[in-house]
Amino acid sequence: MTVNDDSFTSWKNREEIAESMIPIIGKLHREQDVTVLLHSRSLVNKSVVSILKTHRFARQIAGEELSVTETLPFLQTLTTLDLGPSQIDIGMLAADYKSDDRGLSVAEFTAEAVAGATGENKIERRDGRDVVLYGFGRIGRLVARLLIEKAGSGNGLRLRAIVVRGGGERAAEDIVKRASLLRRDSIHGQFQGTITVDEDNSSIVANGNTIKVIYANDPSEVDYTAYGIENAILIDNTGKWRDRAGLSKHLRPGIDKVVLTAPGKGDVPNIVHGVNHDTVKPDERILSCASCTTNAIVPPLKAMDDEYGVLRGHVETVHSFTNDQNLLDNYHKADRRGRSAPLNMVITETGAASAVAKALPDLKAPITGSSIRVPVPDVSIAILSLRLGRETTRDEVLEYLRDVSLHSPLKRQIDFTTAPDAVSMDFVGSRHASIVDAGATKVDGDNAILYLWYDNEFGYSCQVIRVVQHVSGVEYPTFPSPAV
Repeated sequence: MTVNDDSFTSWKNREEIAESMIPIIGKLHREQDVTVLLHSRSLVNKSVVSILKTHRFARQIAGEELSVTETLPFLQTLTTLDLGPSQIDIGMLAADYKSDDRGLSVAEFTAEAVAGATGENKIERRDGRDVVLYGFGRIGRLVARLLIEKAGSGNGLRLRAIVVRGGGERAAEDIVKRASLLRRDSIHGQFQGTITVDEDNSSIVANGNTIKVIYANDPSEVDYTAYGIENAILIDNTGKWRDRAGLSKHLRPGIDKVVLTAPGKGDVPNIVHGVNHDTVKPDERILSCASCTTNAIVPPLKAMDDEYGVLRGHVETVHSFTNDQNLLDNYHKADRRGRSAPLNMVITETGAASAVAKALPDLKAPITGSSIRVPVPDVSIAILSLRLGRETTRDEVLEYLRDVSLHSPLKRQIDFTTAPDAVSMDFVGSRHASIVDAGATKVDGDNAILYLWYDNEFGYSCQVIRVVQHVSGVEYPTFPSPAV
């Protein structure tokens, strides 16, 4: 297809281009394990309108025009290259090409930018890695959705089983209920695909992936090799065990590593992907993904410290209510969480501030924190108040954070919005750890206040998947490489 900007100005013509992109993106994904991104947003399995909206987002945030007429030639060029498993950002390719003054063709520029995914540099497809979910609540089901979505994409993660309590005489009914909860979600919507239940084999089949449902009341009851599971990564979504001794109970036959979706205690490493995931030792078998709030504040805190230095800080989180609170007033071991969650703002504690030291040991600034639970079911906001090492301006801070969200190694963690009327529901389903609200940002000399939205369910689950990809050895590089 020959692309001419003057020929494709109408919506229908842009729809036609976006529609032509879908089979190319799908084929690269299935056959070469290449995930096509647009400014860190995956275009795999996206609709025509979704592709156009993602381009629209790029225009708003990157501060420059970007249309499907510009990105299609780069996508077409990718089909001519012998690519290995990788993530390729056609938004960055198009933006970088605009600023390149060497007179290269699109084909020449693209081949150079993704050279690390071709030829002798090409990563070969790796064997898949088994994953087991221990617990199937809010985070467990969202992590399951992400694993199923990515099956066959080249990340090599295969959801083989979930472990839950119960079963007994009503096991068949239990599986149907759990499958139904995976299929429909009041906050995150319908599961994108098909789900069936194989009651005879105690399994859920989602988009062709057979997931064994194992019933156990304690980790010691399970031998995973009996289900053909080997060298697996187990993701503990229960939070019941948070220290090394407790989590070690999961190291049963068939399980190689344990990842906790809650803050770890003692010497359990707390990992925030994008910040300290590269510190995980190859022989480490137990680690934590910290909390959703820790994941929300640590990346922007690192970014601000890298550029300005941080002398001290305070984080106040306004957090959606969670399942550990009561619908109506009732007994709770915590002082205030027993009061009705949908009717009250509830002052509570957060361990996010103290967890910063584990994820950012080089940060010497004292960070304090507090939290208020509010009557919304999902999406929270962290208000990060910082004393900086030098004076700056609001415009400078916003320009810096926007650039970080687009071009830095933290671009998968930090997003950026300029929407003047943004509210919490706008960020349901965000795959970033946090989103900087430009309109709410305040800077006065060496004081800066950042308002950071985060989907404390789905955004956090995406961070968990990134950590699991990393420790499994099947995290593939992104091209063009983000600036360091």
